[in-house]
Order: sequence, then C-alpha cells, then structure tokens
Amino acid sequence: MRLASVEVIPYALPFKRPYVTARGRLEQREMVLLRLRSDDGLVGLGEAVPLSLRGGATIAQVVAELEGLASRHEVNEETLGSGALALSAPSRCAALTALLDLRGRRAEGDAVPVEATTEPVECNATLIAGEPAAVAADAERWASEGFSTFKLKLGVGDDVGQVRAAREALGPEARIRVDANAAWDVDTAQRTLGEIEPFDIELAEQPVATLEDAARVAGCTSIPLAGDESIEKRGDAVRAVKLGACKLAGLKLSKVGGPEEAIAIAEVLPSFVSSALDGPIGIAAAAQVAQTLDQAALGIPRFAHGLATQRLFSSTIASVECELRDGMLHPPAGPGLGVEIDEAALAAHRI
Repeated sequence: MRLASVEVIPYALPFKRPYVTARGRLEQREMVLLRLRSDDGLVGLGEAVPLSLRGGATIAQVVAELEGLASRHEVNEETLGSGALALSAPSRCAALTALLDLRGRRAEGDAVPVEATTEPVECNATLIAGEPAAVAADAERWASEGFSTFKLKLGVGDDVGQVRAAREALGPEARIRVDANAAWDVDTAQRTLGEIEPFDIELAEQPVATLEDAARVAGCTSIPLAGDESIEKRGDAVRAVKLGACKLAGLKLSKVGGPEEAIAIAEVLPSFVSSALDGPIGIAAAAQVAQTLDQAALGIPRFAHGLATQRLFSSTIASVECELRDGMLHPPAGPGLGVEIDEAALAAHRI
C-alpha cells in the first residue's frame, strides 16, 4: 500500500467512574489514533492502546514508532507482521488495523484476513471491582440493558463476597466469569477458585502470572481457565495446550499485535475477544475479529466477547461507531471498519 501521509494523534477518553482492577486504577484511557492516507486519497484508521497497567510500550514510544511510518513510501501486512520495523504490539496493531480499514474502504476484500459483516456480537458486562453491594448494583444495571454474561474483576478486596453478591443479584441463569489479572499466587488462586466454584463460574481469566502456575491451578479446579496476559502470540497458545494450563484465550488486539495474530491464536485455543479499554476504532476492529471467530465456531458453544467497554467512557471521538443494544455490539454499516471521526471531539480529547 503506497502512502501519501501518516497522521498520529495521541488522545484520552475519561471514564464515567475510575476503572479499578488488581493492576491499578485509571481515571482515563490514553490511546493513539493513526490515519494512513493512501496515494489515491483514501484514509484508513488504526488505534494503539498502550497497556499502561501492564508495563510495556509507553504512549510516547508508540507515538514515535507510528510517526516513523512517515519515512516509508509503502507499507504492507507482510512487512508490518515480520518484525522488520521493530514495532511494539500496540503500534503494530494500529498499523495493521489502518491497512485493514483502507482495504475495506477500497473494497479489496479478498486481501483482508477478516471478513467485514454487520452481524452483531454478543458481549459480556464488565464490572469494576468494589464493595460487594456496589458490584451487585452495577451488575443489575448491566442486566437491565440486556446483558446475560458478567465479568467480575477480582484480586481487589472481598473476592468471594463480590461473586456471591453478583450471583444473588443476577440469579442462576446468568453467566459469571472472573478475572484476577494475574494478581494471585498459586495457593491464593486454588483457595479462591475453590471458594467460588459453588457459584457456577463460567471461566477464570488469568488467575496467576505464568502458564506453568496456571497448569498447577488448572489441576485443582473445575472452573475452566483462560489465558490473557500470558498469551501474546500463537506460540504461547501452543505452549498453554501442552502444559494443560488453559482451555481458552482472551484476545486483545493491542496485546497480540493485530487481527491476524489474534486469529492465529484462536486456531490453537478456543477464544473470545476482549477490549483493552479501546476507543471506537479498536472496538470496531475487535468486533470484526469476533465475528470471524463466531462464524468459525458454528455448532460449538461460543463465549460472549468483552467488547462492551465503550459503556465505561463518558465521551467518544467518533460520530459513527459500534452501538450497544440489548447486550449486543452492532458494528457500523459503512465501508472498512465503518468508523467516522468527530473532529471537534478528537481535538477536545487530544493530549
């Protein structure tokens, strides 16, 4: 793809209320918008989400890496995916997403590894860690909006109390999953999962830090384990299977480096797509990957995807984006990713 220009814009979206997990607390999410303009005048949108609570690339590093693309007259998926440019995973995700959007807008669908459809995607509710009563009230609010799967952030405060409160508030039909963000050691994970097993838990995401530790935990619980932080590439998924560490993988595009690597991981482990607290572009790209995984899983039980996090923000930079209705994420109908930017809003949130 021949480039006419590269535009890199760091911005931040504030949360309605602080986002609290075992890894820390966020008041806003800092992201980087990438616009690639091709030599025929089309614009593709990409987005990088530096995973600030996990270490790794900083927003300054991502901005510098993406601005470096301006020195290249041409980019393609092979070059970006080969490691030749030494891009961090969030930067690689942004560049590959922008190319995906560009090719979709040019209607060169045969070259795109993710089929663009407008089928809605089932999503889970994401409950911010807190006092059990507050978590239960939050769960009821999500349930009133049509959600039937609920993800509880554990590793902060009264873990068992939060799960108990959510189950009592939601009733037996709701699906409840938990995510400790690698906060527990093996003994804590085994003990806590044992205590919450009676509450019929769908899955436990990243209870411990390493795949080796997850294998030890998996042998002591009936709750299926899902890898997140510990699975960043296809090779990690292969190792997880060999160790018996995880039955599932949670995929974040900025974590794994874009749509293609996410699909490669899903070929090894049954997977669901999660938001890294993405903005509108990242959510739209993740929705397309989720659609691809759902289509490939015909006849196999599917898991709700963690892509309803736009509900956590108090504002947006998009005039057209995915919409949440009745627990389902509805992608926009336009070409490519379908997202359109509100330039005034982008300017207001620029950092």
